[in-house]
Amino acid sequence: MKSATCVNPAQGGVSLIGVPTDVGAGVPGARMGPQALRVAGVAQAIAQFGIDVKDCGNLSGPENPCQATVDGFRHLPQVLRWNQSLHDAAYAELQAGRVPIMLGGDHSMAIGSISAVARHCRTQGKKLRVLWFDAHADCNTAALTPSGNIHGMPVACLCGHGPPALMAIGGQVPALHSQEICLIGIRSVDAGEKRLVHDIGIEVFDMRFIDEMGMRQAMTLALAPVDAHTHLHVSLDVDFLDPDIAPGVGTTVRGGATYREAQLCMEMIADTGRLASLDVVELNPALDLRNRTAELAVDLMESLFGKSTLMRQMPADE
Repeated sequence: MKSATCVNPAQGGVSLIGVPTDVGAGVPGARMGPQALRVAGVAQAIAQFGIDVKDCGNLSGPENPCQATVDGFRHLPQVLRWNQSLHDAAYAELQAGRVPIMLGGDHSMAIGSISAVARHCRTQGKKLRVLWFDAHADCNTAALTPSGNIHGMPVACLCGHGPPALMAIGGQVPALHSQEICLIGIRSVDAGEKRLVHDIGIEVFDMRFIDEMGMRQAMTLALAPVDAHTHLHVSLDVDFLDPDIAPGVGTTVRGGATYREAQLCMEMIADTGRLASLDVVELNPALDLRNRTAELAVDLMESLFGKSTLMRQMPADE
């Protein structure tokens, strides 16, 4: 028998925000991700725990022009418009006391969502902790990128290494300090990125660490700074998962997290009671098999919001 506990910050309700864009990606198709997640039952999956779920619908923005790189970036004006729109929508829901869930869309959209979260934390005097689940470091810049695709740049941009217009969306540069973000599940990093990740000082638990020490140890360390005064944001790129179980992504990398490893991550996050915002990104239904990856993403979201085999104790507020 399964029981559930409601994540504390979600008591004000959850808001679904669709971000149907793939302007930051190299492979089209992530624009269909929000609808695939809805078809997989994301709203019903969260509502079953007694949480009020509001579907805000999809944001609108420019189409993917499929243009070449300009000054190291592909589609920078379009990416900027999408992220400004998302920033405004996410910030409004945060200020209303709700938990925004951004249904993507490619990972460049995290610039807008996390800029909004960081701005909200500044106004509320909260600590911010971002857990970034991904196969890639997403820490490229115009000078380092081999492709110009901005979905490979959001971590760098949020940490103050990006085009000024994107970095300024949330009103503070950088939006994030290196100690506020942790990368988990990384297994594909471009040569220039390795140096930048090192120089910035970002905490990373790559798949080698996880192989050697276990996912439980990685998550224990990643969650160590989280306390009652922390806003915990999760940015979940579905290519964090091994492509054998999650084929519906544009940039598959072998050797990703297994089903149980991913479930453990979500369950440990739920145990903190501090999840306050969420991105689910890079789902590409055009490459999926019978919506399998979307259904798995929704399954993981259920665990984030309280699905468990047995009754679990929620942490007491300090």
